[in-house]
Amino acid sequence: MRTLAIESSCDETAAAVIENGTTIISNVVSTSKEMHEKYGGIVPEVAARMQLDYIIPVITEALAPFYGGEKPSLLRMINDNIDTIAIAVGPGLIGSLLVGVETAKTIAMVTGKPIIPVNHVLAHMYANFVVTKQSNEIQFPAISLVVSGGHTELYLMQSPNTLTWLGGTLDDAAGECFDKTARLLGFGHGGGVSIQEAAKKFQQADALADPIRLPRPMLDHDNEFNFSFSGLKTAILREVNTCKTNNRLTEETIRYMSHEVQETITDVLVKKTLHAAQKHNAQSILLSGGVSANLRLREKFQEALTNEHISLHVPPVSLCTDNAVYIGAYAYFQGTPEHWGSIIASPNLSVEVSS
Repeated sequence: MRTLAIESSCDETAAAVIENGTTIISNVVSTSKEMHEKYGGIVPEVAARMQLDYIIPVITEALAPFYGGEKPSLLRMINDNIDTIAIAVGPGLIGSLLVGVETAKTIAMVTGKPIIPVNHVLAHMYANFVVTKQSNEIQFPAISLVVSGGHTELYLMQSPNTLTWLGGTLDDAAGECFDKTARLLGFGHGGGVSIQEAAKKFQQADALADPIRLPRPMLDHDNEFNFSFSGLKTAILREVNTCKTNNRLTEETIRYMSHEVQETITDVLVKKTLHAAQKHNAQSILLSGGVSANLRLREKFQEALTNEHISLHVPPVSLCTDNAVYIGAYAYFQGTPEHWGSIIASPNLSVEVSS
């Protein structure tokens, strides 16, 4: 089955063509990131306006592998080469979602192709099924950690189409904590990548005479599968302000703080995920979402699983951030077609599922 997948839940506009949920025929992503950097964060209205400009060119480019000598119309390419449409309907920014959802519905209405609504957050984990046909390599039961700017969620996966939500963030997500810390330390809109790069440069000589030890929130078993990073964010703000007051926010201190923040967040993610894997006798752990691109997080999981009979699955960095590939993969393994007229954009779509 060949699927045209569309994703526009935030500031990216993406389209991809996926065959049988595992083979990437095309993958196109256009972003308005540079436009948002001047504002220090994503401006929803700006994102949606730019997606209006991007959506048709992005879909057209995703269908480029099917061009012959003469470029046919967009609808003809879809009619001749696509079996189904997959669209991310939420959660996300309402203006951005509407651009993708209404475009996909129009295509489905005109072509008569079946259309599958997709939960953007749940779909992230299916990026692991695309890489080298990992759907055949993942052993079940599996624990899936989806960790991004807006979500930090744990799922028990009994099979590719059976998910149970175990717990998630009660306030701020791990990715948001990385982003806010980056701004506090002067990295602007650089987010987790800037923290990672600064942490790489940390040397033991950078350690402060009065070391800063940040809290590892909610590691107790009373909240075994839930996360909270708002207190951590507050602790970082307090430490940064103290350093500024004492004129100690030097390059060495920024490297030290970046290191400590990254260690704190990754400690929490690894320990809670491993606890879930042990409790449910998991054979595999799946990482996905933008924060799963963090190299220190991957390294800690690999170290922790050295003597465990649990396999680790992580998508390449290019499939961790928002794209339409995993939207198409989810649609194949988990999706159900609906009438185009019943599909709506759902910015607050729940991620707490059991199927």
